[in-house]
Amino acid sequence: MEHDTGLEHKFARFGDAVAVEDDGIISGYASLFGAVDQGNDVVAPGAYKASLEALSARGATVKMLWQHDPAQPIGIWDEVREDARGLWVSGRLLDSVEKGREAAALIRAGAIDGLSIGYRTRKATKNTEGQRLLTELELWEVSLVTFPMLPSARVAAKSEDSGLEDTLRDMAAAFAGARADLARR
Repeated sequence: MEHDTGLEHKFARFGDAVAVEDDGIISGYASLFGAVDQGNDVVAPGAYKASLEALSARGATVKMLWQHDPAQPIGIWDEVREDARGLWVSGRLLDSVEKGREAAALIRAGAIDGLSIGYRTRKATKNTEGQRLLTELELWEVSLVTFPMLPSARVAAKSEDSGLEDTLRDMAAAFAGARADLARR
C-alpha cells in the first residue's frame, strides 16, 4: 500500500561492496552527486548540508524505512553524511522488527540492493542540459527499495545470471522516471 507523504524520492544502488553484517549493519550511498537519474534530475554537492545541520540541531535523525512506507521503520541510520561522492549512510537493521529481519535476508540473497531518499526540494534550477539541478534538499528518510532510479550506482550482481534481473530493474527505473515526470507536470 502506497502512502502519500508529499515527499519526492530519489533512488540509488548501494556502494560497491555492500553486505549485511551478522549484526545487521548496512552502509552505502543513498545519493550520488552529479549523476543523472531516470527522472532527469542531478543532485549537486552540498545539497544535503543545511538539512543535515538542521536535523542535528534539533536532535532528530533521518529515518530508515522499508519501501518509503512511513508505517514500516526497519532500522536506524547511525551515520548520514555528505562526502565528495554523495550521501553516505550507515546503520542497523533491527532484528526485533519483522521487516528488518526480512530486509536483511533479502539483501543477503541479492534480491534487494537499492536505497532511495525521501526529500523535499528547497532549491533547484535547470542546468545547461535541461536537467533539474537539485541544490538544496530537505532529507526526511532513506529507504531500502527494490528498484532504484539511479542505475549507475549499482552493486555487483549476486547471482551468476543477472540478465533478467537487470532488464526488470531497468524497466522499473524507466517506469519510475516516467511517473516522476508526470507528477511534475
